[in-house]
Amino acid sequence: MSGEPARGFATELRARGYAVLPAPQRVCLETGSTSLRGGWELVDDGVRDAALLAGLLEGAGDRHGVAAPPDVAPVEIALSVREGAVALEKKVDPLCVPQAYRLTIAPGRVEIVGNGDAGLYYGVQTLAQLLSGNRMALPIVEIVDWPAYPLRIVHWDTKHHQDRLETLRRFVDQLGAFKINAIAFELDDKFEYPSHPVIGAPGAFTTEEMADLTRYALARHIQIIPNIQAPAHMAYVLKHEEFAHLRCDGSNYLACMEDPEAVRLIFDMYDDVIAATPGVDYFLVSTDEIYYAGICEKYRPYNPENRAKIWCEFANKAAAHLGGRGRRAIMWIEFPLRAGDVRSLDEDIIDGVIGTDDCDEQIRIEREKGMRQLCYASMQGMEQYYPNYFPMPGTSPERGRLADAREQTLQGKATRGDPIGIFSAAWDDSGLHNETFWLGWGAMAQGGWSPGRTTIEQNVADFMDLFYGPDVLEMVEAHRGLQAGARFCEGLWDRVVSTERPPAYGYSEKKYPFPRYDELLFPPPLPSIASGEGEGASPSLDYAPEFRSRYERQLAAAEDQLIENDRLLVRLQANLARATRNRYNIEVLLSLAALQRHTIEMVLALARVEDALVDAASHAPAEPARAINALNRAHGEAGRVIADLHDTFERLKSVWEVSRFEKCRSVDGRDFLHVMDDVKDHIADRRADLTYLIMAERRIDLPGWRDRLGRLIEEYGRATGVSVKIESPHE
Repeated sequence: MSGEPARGFATELRARGYAVLPAPQRVCLETGSTSLRGGWELVDDGVRDAALLAGLLEGAGDRHGVAAPPDVAPVEIALSVREGAVALEKKVDPLCVPQAYRLTIAPGRVEIVGNGDAGLYYGVQTLAQLLSGNRMALPIVEIVDWPAYPLRIVHWDTKHHQDRLETLRRFVDQLGAFKINAIAFELDDKFEYPSHPVIGAPGAFTTEEMADLTRYALARHIQIIPNIQAPAHMAYVLKHEEFAHLRCDGSNYLACMEDPEAVRLIFDMYDDVIAATPGVDYFLVSTDEIYYAGICEKYRPYNPENRAKIWCEFANKAAAHLGGRGRRAIMWIEFPLRAGDVRSLDEDIIDGVIGTDDCDEQIRIEREKGMRQLCYASMQGMEQYYPNYFPMPGTSPERGRLADAREQTLQGKATRGDPIGIFSAAWDDSGLHNETFWLGWGAMAQGGWSPGRTTIEQNVADFMDLFYGPDVLEMVEAHRGLQAGARFCEGLWDRVVSTERPPAYGYSEKKYPFPRYDELLFPPPLPSIASGEGEGASPSLDYAPEFRSRYERQLAAAEDQLIENDRLLVRLQANLARATRNRYNIEVLLSLAALQRHTIEMVLALARVEDALVDAASHAPAEPARAINALNRAHGEAGRVIADLHDTFERLKSVWEVSRFEKCRSVDGRDFLHVMDDVKDHIADRRADLTYLIMAERRIDLPGWRDRLGRLIEEYGRATGVSVKIESPHE
């Protein structure tokens, strides 16, 4: 499935200073260039999308600063669509042929011909990328290009947030530029579902809004594929009392898959989103992690055989229902199926993950049946703040998600079948901002078009040049710094059994409660006032420090991490001015870097708080005034941490809500019903608002700790006769 391998360490275009992502399949470069100083003159040969393409070219001209002096002749740009005009030497999937194009750049003339409308569109994207960086000159070149995989799917998961429509349109534009042609839109409750409106969250997208977005995407040759979580991961539906009777074994995680009413409800939801996404050919039936199929034992005994049968029966019903409405089903074919169970599935189903215990046997059977697959790679697992893109010891995957994505599209398990496309997952479970997924989406755009054509390093460099503009500096180091800081902050905390949330229903096929865990730090212990020895003696302060010894490892790493965070913040601030594109992305990265900064400084501040308490105890009872000064230092240090957390969070919230709505908002007098999943313990779902990002620190209850210290200071002042002045939180 791969294109021609890279020669040397850079492709031909990269070696000449041009960034193109994904890298073209075949490039024939000649010496010399042609000037665009005179601008261009668009010539189209009956192109149906001429207005759109003209707008794209004009936009590229504006973006890249191509002027049109009156004394210089313009370059002629000829656009055409002719079926079969681009001959492909290699055998490719027939679905790829209409996406092929030829771009020819000669002195005074540029010609783009596509085998279909999509091919012409992709040729225009390549031309726009060659213009990147305010270039006045294009290379003399012929590019013949086509995708390795017909479907190149990016995953939008909105289970725990809702993006603004202008954000989604901006995402569509950027994905189209990277030649992505499908979006799996995991809607959950962010759609109105006219047949059952209680499911839709307040302010959920309406049918017309979704239809408008779908049309906008189709004009850029992108299908918005509905992704409906059901029958598992269905708490967003089953939390409502109207549907409680459809729960499997009383858990809001899974609907009873054998209950005809539950199946009708799910198919009603399918029909609602099909009506809202006209012109789309696919539908993602989210059949992942159905751990408990049939566990309610309403119809047959619960055992591995029946569990698999129930899954297959539902899958085939769903595929038939969707087929009758012109949609081909994509499914996660995994547990509770065994490989042999795949024989009973509809052969038109596309396998999105290949997830049974015996993947080789599963693929063999799917090949016999003529089923197709997706090369699946995830841009995030359970990482917080920022994904594990780069190799980093002790992280998962240790080689990094970029390398994993490349591997999956080159020689992953799906390549042993008959893959129809790639799937770039980006889960909302940990509440990462979607702007953190772009580097991974860029890697999968490359892997889906011409896998193996570039090294990972070139892929990253091409992405940085095109996504931010060629003037940015050290953005790779900035992304690496965010990853390192995220892993430090993530590994900072103790884990304790949660007292906030009840145990989970269970996990996998095991039916018994599992504890949920919370993250927190134990603050420095407070001193106690002890009576002085002898009549009239000043009281002493008993103190046994614990914080520095308990968190010795974290404190040792924090000093170095603080220096790295200094560099990170400066890089991002500098590039915010240098970037010519996607500055908002840098603002989001800055918000995460600032949150990391606060967290690093918080743990160091708590160590200083403990040092001040040790100092206070050393001065009591002989020097009570100095003891109180030291106690006040600890009190003030804690207050500054509290104030900085508030300030940092409010700034982050203001940045994030530029692109997304307030989390779990109320709209038109209707409040969001926040009920956690009985099985999953997603970090982003532990709070109804964005405070899931800072909930670990809030569990420390530093304001309460500070209040207790304030009362102790006042009591010690009274006992020693020393006047007390306690700092306010913002001093």
